[in-house]
Amino acid sequence: MAAITIAERLSEYAANLRFEDLPAAVVHRAKCFFVDSFGCALGGYDSEPVKIARSLAQDVTSRKPARIFCSGETTSLDLAVFANAAMVRYLDFNDGYIGLEAGHPSDNIAGIVTAGEVAKADGKTLIVATVIAYEVFGRMCDTLNIKPMGFDHVTIGAMASVLSIGRVLGLTQPQLLEALNLVVAGNVALYQTRIGNVSMWKGCAYANASRNAVFATQLALRGMTGPSPIFEGRAGYFKAVSQRPFELAPFGGKGGSSFKIMECLIKRYPLGQYSQSVVDAAIQARAAAGDAANIASVEVRTLHTAVSMMAGDPEKWRPANRESADHSMPYTAGIALMYGHIKEEHFDDPYLHDPALLELVSRIKCVVSEEANGREPEAMLCDLDVVLKDGGTKSIRVEYHRGHSKNFMTDAEIEEKFHELADPVLTASRADALAAQLWKLDAIKDVGTVFDLMRV
Repeated sequence: MAAITIAERLSEYAANLRFEDLPAAVVHRAKCFFVDSFGCALGGYDSEPVKIARSLAQDVTSRKPARIFCSGETTSLDLAVFANAAMVRYLDFNDGYIGLEAGHPSDNIAGIVTAGEVAKADGKTLIVATVIAYEVFGRMCDTLNIKPMGFDHVTIGAMASVLSIGRVLGLTQPQLLEALNLVVAGNVALYQTRIGNVSMWKGCAYANASRNAVFATQLALRGMTGPSPIFEGRAGYFKAVSQRPFELAPFGGKGGSSFKIMECLIKRYPLGQYSQSVVDAAIQARAAAGDAANIASVEVRTLHTAVSMMAGDPEKWRPANRESADHSMPYTAGIALMYGHIKEEHFDDPYLHDPALLELVSRIKCVVSEEANGREPEAMLCDLDVVLKDGGTKSIRVEYHRGHSKNFMTDAEIEEKFHELADPVLTASRADALAAQLWKLDAIKDVGTVFDLMRV
């Protein structure tokens, strides 16, 4: 009997997981990420990349229309998923997972919800699909870091997206297998997306992976087959991307394994996940220093991955745009040291070209800590040392920033973040109603009601 392939394992898990298999804590954690993601979507609604996505979507009609968040415009399912996922991602404020590879599994939620509206799915179906997405993304991220080979994490994200969206759309296990084969073959993305002078595409790359996932599910539903074995084949994923074979650990709920969704973080600040601990430390250092004018120099010691991604290019000290700024460790640390907090407006003018801020940023040094490397991914260790102009020093250590899975935000903190993003876009009563609906997601019979509440 032939050994089961990676794709067969993934598709069987996606086809067979049931709501009844999920512990209450896992169901609640999924709701936390829904509340957080919808807040992020409302915050990103009026962004330039989303305007571009909506403009493109407006040119397309469908016999099975899908709605775009906030505007209520209808288009094809794939373009609605692209626009909605770009909305969630734009502020770089949605969740994160760090294994050997890292990314943002809540990038899948827009696709799940948008497909759910077309399929007239209930809330329990969306929760199951979300747990599948987090499980697939997390288990794949645990296998290896694909960045050194030049590949972006959305290469993995497409797998999570196709299996979760396919589950919502009712694909059978053989159809899920073919959809997975198709999307793995057709969605190999480059890591250049997140380094150097970062572009708008940074916030759209996973949205595109989900768009590709929709197309793959639609083809598989109609009988299209994909190349196989897509991982183990002579020119498959093992050969081209991972450059070595691997096995997946047991999935959540099987063999006593915990669910990966319980290991994900929620961001307290609108910036890359590898800088969350750094900014926590910088805010504490600002309080200790009293005023940024008192600071002579700063040294940040943290993970190699964090320094490489967020302080590995000259552009990170003088970011030219929002996308580069929120992925800059020295810039975000400088904002925190100067103002004692970070808000979305800090990533636009006049802050991007503020001479005083940039002068402070120039005095921030980011170096690799072997101790932090040894703690990854269990902790996101940051040591931050501030030398004051009077000769004094302040040292701050942060292991588990607020929002880390080991220092998770309370429901009240998550809802406070939601309202900070939602209230300027919706009326306060509408935002309250939307949050209440999301906290009761497992009781919703038709996800279309969520779209109604999001109308701007």
